[in-house]
Amino acid sequence: MSSRHDVGWDRIYHHPENLPWELGQPRNVLMKLVESRRLVPGKTLDVCCGVGTNTVYLAKNGFEVSTLDISDEAIRFAKEKAANADVEIGFLVGDFVNLPFRSELFDFVFDFGCFHHVQLNERASFIKGVQTVLKPNGTYLLVCFSYMNGEAWNYFTKEEIVKLFEGSFTIEKIKHVSSIEGDGIKRYFYEVLMVRLK
Repeated sequence: MSSRHDVGWDRIYHHPENLPWELGQPRNVLMKLVESRRLVPGKTLDVCCGVGTNTVYLAKNGFEVSTLDISDEAIRFAKEKAANADVEIGFLVGDFVNLPFRSELFDFVFDFGCFHHVQLNERASFIKGVQTVLKPNGTYLLVCFSYMNGEAWNYFTKEEIVKLFEGSFTIEKIKHVSSIEGDGIKRYFYEVLMVRLK
């Protein structure tokens, strides 16, 4: 998935109001971590930011946020949202498998729905990229599809997630959750809170 044209993400984002993953509010897991002060403001990357709902929330709460998305259209909508909220965010269109940021730049990486779009042969590179851009002891919050949604190449079990990430991160918490998405359908996710190994 190195090219945004391979799967037509610009076309998909042409009508963001129809996207099932856009709820019009930040994800609960993110808000709880911010409100509890488990996450404190710092340099943050929202990878695969979509139209910027979570991104703007973080910026409004004092986080210094950079974003990356594969879609020009998604970034266009996210920029509009940031302007309307009067927050400063660094926006970038690019390839999420090869993150274009320097090493140990971020205190926190937020990933809602990015990792489960990474192709099988690129997963190791993606994980290494997230590990590289995080500072030692930096936090990575992953939200990805669960096997409870059915059978698919990118639906995960807890055991699969642990196996993929345990060599690069300490998993603090992994929780199986359900969510009524924007299209009214219940979907299942794993919320995984991790800390980069030194």
